Amino acid sequence: MQEENQIYGGFARVYDLFMDEIPYQEWSDYLFELLEREGVSHGTVVDLACGTGEIAWRLRRKGFETIGVDISQEMLEIASQKCASDVLLLHQDMRELELQSPVDGVVCLCDGMNYMTTEEDLAKVFARVASCLADGGVFIFDMKTEYFYREILGDCILADNREDASYIWDNAYDRDSRINTYLLTLYELVDDDRDLFLRTDELHRQRAYPPERVRGLLESCGFELAGIYEALTDRPPSEESQRIYFVAKAIKEDA
Repeated sequence: MQEENQIYGGFARVYDLFMDEIPYQEWSDYLFELLEREGVSHGTVVDLACGTGEIAWRLRRKGFETIGVDISQEMLEIASQKCASDVLLLHQDMRELELQSPVDGVVCLCDGMNYMTTEEDLAKVFARVASCLADGGVFIFDMKTEYFYREILGDCILADNREDASYIWDNAYDRDSRINTYLLTLYELVDDDRDLFLRTDELHRQRAYPPERVRGLLESCGFELAGIYEALTDRPPSEESQRIYFVAKAIKEDA
């Protein structure tokens, strides 16, 4: 059996299975430190591209009123089981983010921003986030770097085989466009008695951006940059950083 899905369609069903080595608690603790450093220790925080809700429910457990936003209905269905009714989940494209009232913080981890493969789309997200933040609100997001795509992921083929599911992740990185394209082929056990697996193919694209270009887009959308850090540190990124964090504050015009 075979089906083709939009990104994070079929992958949603097995995402947590294959991402079981992601240090979500370490990422969350680092995120909490960044938020508190910028004066956000309570209030409402939005988790963009929230996926299956791993960061969102940790934000809620920390005491934040939490909103999770994702473009994949399938991912949100998994998140709803994990977060119960404690987290408000919204099915939205973050380029068209719309909230009922201003929030204190917006975060986006696990390279959700890299899925914006044009500067126009990245700027759309920045502008929508700026419009949703209250005075003093903070925007924190991470991005995989050009070094990571070029030197680490490159044209590698990754695979993982579990008892009930497996995947093949075939990467192709274009240095001119700085876009990494990967074909994700999943095999998921759907009938144990007949040993029947469902094959799903998903085509993903992510783009690397020079940090200074991201800074420029943020500033053009009404942000001031509070810091750029190598992941999980207070250090500025180096040429060999694989993931970096951006911390920005919205500049509100005087009424």
